[in-house]
Amino acid sequence: MADRVLSVTAYTTFDLLNAVAEGHGWTDEAMAVLNVKTPRNDPDEVLLQLELDNTSLDNLPAHAETVSLSPDEARTLAGELERYAEKVEDAE
Repeated sequence: MADRVLSVTAYTTFDLLNAVAEGHGWTDEAMAVLNVKTPRNDPDEVLLQLELDNTSLDNLPAHAETVSLSPDEARTLAGELERYAEKVEDAE
């Protein structure tokens, strides 16, 4: 991805995932980086970061989204991911 906002390293959680950005009346598809991390000093939150490859986007400038989660919120998200992964596997 050219002109990245997020630092992508060997420690990035996922890189090159399929992603979709949607707005009123438009949809852009692009490859994306999805990362989970904590601040280096005094980790008091879990950060979930998403950046779409801006070279494939017509409607958005280069940017990344970050969501700050408490440990309990991160565990809730992990549980929901597990539940939906099982649902997909059961449907196969």
